[in-house]
Amino acid sequence: MLISILLQAAAAGSGLAQLGVGLGAGITVVGAGLGIGKIGQAALEGIARQPEAANDIRTSMIIAAALIEGVALFAVVACAFLIK
Repeated sequence: MLISILLQAAAAGSGLAQLGVGLGAGITVVGAGLGIGKIGQAALEGIARQPEAANDIRTSMIIAAALIEGVALFAVVACAFLIK
């Protein structure tokens, strides 16, 4: 069933490219959200264990989250280039 749907989309041409863009962008956003969530969790646990290091932990968390968001944005833009 799924194979026949994918074959029909491939025969249509750009439909498969749009499907790839949607799937790629969706997976990218979900992965980035999970990664930033893990960073936030680890930062909160670290601050709870060592409150005196809160500023250093917070700074590292923000830098790591910004890098993940940058990579996610780059991946979404790369997925958008798949459309002809």
